[in-house]
Amino acid sequence: MKFIVLVILMMTGIFSVAQEKDPVVHPKKDSTPVVTKKNIFNKYDSATNAHPPKAAAFRSAVLPGWGQAYNKKYWKIPIVYAALGITGFIFFDNLKTYKEYKFAYAARFKAEQQPPARDSTDYHQLKEIYKLISPESIRTARNRFRQYVDYSALFFILFWGLNVVDATVDAHLKSFDVSPDLSLQIKPGHSEMAGTNGISLVLHIK
Repeated sequence: MKFIVLVILMMTGIFSVAQEKDPVVHPKKDSTPVVTKKNIFNKYDSATNAHPPKAAAFRSAVLPGWGQAYNKKYWKIPIVYAALGITGFIFFDNLKTYKEYKFAYAARFKAEQQPPARDSTDYHQLKEIYKLISPESIRTARNRFRQYVDYSALFFILFWGLNVVDATVDAHLKSFDVSPDLSLQIKPGHSEMAGTNGISLVLHIK
């Protein structure tokens, strides 16, 4: 009988030791969600590349009005082409007048230096008004229209650049919340610091 009890005690001790040596480990659950690279890139694409401003800027730089169409601001396209069309017309008109004054001055200057040159073809092609005024007056008008050509070219480039800027800014604003909830509202409120009730100015931002 004592032998049986001793065997039972030994088996119990061995089982206890085995339990201590090989405990059951329960995996801990991580409450933090795992964010994969794919999720990061998907979030980045949906947040930033849904309506990228670079795409609108590139389109407007290549073809004026294309960026406005990309932003669905179609009413701005006639304004863009009106500004570029007017400045473009002024540029070519000034350039034509400048070339006319330049030719007239060259013909008059040559005729003044060499009187037989009045029988040349260039002199006969001049308009009568250029034959009556002095070469110095023609030269002054030529220089003035040369400046007009530079100014009109500068304004044309400026309006082209403004077309790109406008499309880029509109594309940036696509990502902003412009809903009616984004506003200042006057609401009754409680001040915990002062311990009083009153009226508060609340700004809703999403």
